[in-house]
Amino acid sequence: MAEKQYNPQKLQDFYSQKPGAPIVQEEFGYYCLDLWKAQGHITQDTDLEALFGFDPSTKLSLGQLGWCEAAFFPCFTEEILEDRGDYELVRDFAGRSVLYFKGRRNGFMPEYVDHPVKDMRTWQEDVKWRLDPRTSGRYAGLEDRMAEAQARSEGGWIICQNLIGGYMYLRSLMGPEALLYMFYDDPGLIHDCMRAWLELADAVTATHQKYVALDEIFLAEDICYNHGPLISPAMMREFLFPYYQQLIANARARQRQSPKKLHIQIDTDGWALPVVDVYREIGMDYMSPFEVAAGCDVVQVRKDYPDLLIRGGIDKRILASGRDAIAREVDRIMPFMRERGGFIPTCDHGVPEEVPFEDYMFYRERMREFAR
Repeated sequence: MAEKQYNPQKLQDFYSQKPGAPIVQEEFGYYCLDLWKAQGHITQDTDLEALFGFDPSTKLSLGQLGWCEAAFFPCFTEEILEDRGDYELVRDFAGRSVLYFKGRRNGFMPEYVDHPVKDMRTWQEDVKWRLDPRTSGRYAGLEDRMAEAQARSEGGWIICQNLIGGYMYLRSLMGPEALLYMFYDDPGLIHDCMRAWLELADAVTATHQKYVALDEIFLAEDICYNHGPLISPAMMREFLFPYYQQLIANARARQRQSPKKLHIQIDTDGWALPVVDVYREIGMDYMSPFEVAAGCDVVQVRKDYPDLLIRGGIDKRILASGRDAIAREVDRIMPFMRERGGFIPTCDHGVPEEVPFEDYMFYRERMREFAR
């Protein structure tokens, strides 16, 4: 197997929004790989990076602060709560009661039946202590992880502190519907949850910054659906932004001696355009993945926000619509976006099963024209 050729400058040019620079080649993810394997196009051992012409990643995410769920330590003990024939009700690591197909936990959207935080008592007794930044064992392996981060940073890699955003964090604690009521019924509980979020996020980020300067803070937010944000801008400013602003201000203060610019990325599905200006209030300068089916068009976003870093924006439905449609979309988006810089194209979510392998290969060949 050929040794990977890392080119950190390519990603650096994206962050500096260099006009006309070669475009980083990567993908959001896949829902089609099992089908493509069954059809004989790929095997378990296929190097997808080489096959599809992706750039070896030169970004290191430091983690330890959750993703779609809070960074509990310890997590809840997973347990089968009920046998329901073809289904089983399971308490997952995040304390939720989740209905799965029996014997199958991945590859579909499960049904979330219950969540661990229902009131101040359940929050304090069952959950809050799991977010204590001082818990022994939370920083296991720190020295080895930070040695890698220091080496990568010296080699020009992007160093990112990724973490669960406030809305997704609250939703994982209470559930999407109960959370909306809780903003009105018990705002004190929401703020106590967010204070715990900030204390943990700031402590872990500060620990990492003792070793390495950051290039980016990435907030996994998912605060929008296909008609816009799930809570109002006023609620975002009241319940989320004070904690975001404090975290970002603290992180910036800790790396004053570094020449690195600290970028702020917000990741949200759905129709995100109504919240771009709102998030810019906290310093956001990078957003993803711009779901086209929800009304996002990266060409228009670039016209409206010339200085915004953009990732995503390739319509998964068009990838399933044949080569002519793919070619038209590539020609519409890519020359315009490359000329202006600051764009990483990916499917606006995982590549679906409806996309034929041969058409995806055609798409990848067209995209590689912009890699040089």
